[in-house]
Amino acid sequence: MNTDSIHVIGGGLAGCEAAWQIARAGVPVVLHEMRPERRTDAHQTDTLAELVCSNSFRSDDADHNAVGVLHQEMRRLGSVILACGDAHKVPAGGALAVDREGFSLAVQTAIENEPLIQIERSEVDGLPPEDWSSVIIATGPLTSPALTTAIAKLTGEDSLAFFDAIAPIVTKDSVDFDIAWFQSRYDKGEGSDYINCPMTKEQYDAFLDALIAGEKTVFKDWEKDTPYFEGCLPIEVMAERGQETLRYGPMKPVGLTNPHAPEKKPWAIVQLRQDNALGTLYNLVGFQTKLKYGAQNEVFRMIPGLEKAEFVRLGGIHRNTFLNAPRLLDRSFRLKAMPRLRFAGQITGCEGYVESAAIGLLVGRIAAAERLGDTFATPPQTTALGALYEHITGGARETTYQPMNVNFGLFPDLLPAEGRKENGRKLKGRDRKHAYAVRAARDLETWLGTVPRAAE
Repeated sequence: MNTDSIHVIGGGLAGCEAAWQIARAGVPVVLHEMRPERRTDAHQTDTLAELVCSNSFRSDDADHNAVGVLHQEMRRLGSVILACGDAHKVPAGGALAVDREGFSLAVQTAIENEPLIQIERSEVDGLPPEDWSSVIIATGPLTSPALTTAIAKLTGEDSLAFFDAIAPIVTKDSVDFDIAWFQSRYDKGEGSDYINCPMTKEQYDAFLDALIAGEKTVFKDWEKDTPYFEGCLPIEVMAERGQETLRYGPMKPVGLTNPHAPEKKPWAIVQLRQDNALGTLYNLVGFQTKLKYGAQNEVFRMIPGLEKAEFVRLGGIHRNTFLNAPRLLDRSFRLKAMPRLRFAGQITGCEGYVESAAIGLLVGRIAAAERLGDTFATPPQTTALGALYEHITGGARETTYQPMNVNFGLFPDLLPAEGRKENGRKLKGRDRKHAYAVRAARDLETWLGTVPRAAE
């Protein structure tokens, strides 16, 4: 057993979760965060676990949604990220959305108050010192250029990056509620968790034209070939894919009734989701953008109800960094070229706040078990945690590896007895998703019976 400190580089969701799990296992850990010594293009504060994009952890439905299943599994494993998320929840229909400032402060307070965690506020500007025998790199989408270069040289990878984008935030008081109204799609959650702004066909067509024509961020030569992540495309990139793309995406008009004109069905609808506990700020759902600030002020005020909107944060774009994990990492998330280094979070090629924290949780537990001389049995692939683990450590194709959210497509197929109704017909839709969720919950509990109590 070796009880030397494990070093975790990166104070985001994955790094904080990894450090928390290591400390809970009884192993000391040093958490390195470069802010405020070195700033990033996307962070606004120096707080640990800052949410730089959306404030939503997405669906909290543990019966029919893969990310909701992942939420529940992380709760069962003592996740500090889910605990703080639950403590700072704001209305969001069936989703788990949080007051971003309250959430981040809660995570930081928990980390600061854990006696086995030491926080170092300085940049690790290259490969970690050789006397750090166990290191977890959880620097996520905003890895410093120096560390990115060092990793690229070590792995021989030509590209470790893709682009991600940030949605704008407006004040609630600046929304015109003679046009907009509160309602959740299909009245989920509390039934009135979103602000809805309706568009006629003429307004929608004009809006699309302005989106496509608006002045956009110009990438540097070395950035031009960096791909977007499909799950977080800029709104104008979606608009360029076809006239109906947004109407079948973030602006779909289904499941909502305009109380100002109940007899008239909107052609498209823009939704805004609560962004803080006070309910004073709302973000434009699905409106990540690379439009320049001046264009955003003009184009987004074309949305009915937002003509006089006060934007407290405009959208932006930043470059994310991730590894070709199936090629470069082993089954314990260790870098094959230098096994003392492990990777966790978005840099491994998972996508999403919850997925990032989930991989931090697993990697933290694996590293702690190694330090204590134990063997950590990874969760079965039939669970959300296990499905993500398998995808990153070998389940995906090296040649086409891209960031991935958790989804039931990563889970093994249901057995015939699990995937059919009593009459022999194959389960479909929500029934099939429910069967995946039931199996995951069952198999997680069986697996938990093999996990040492000290790790719970």
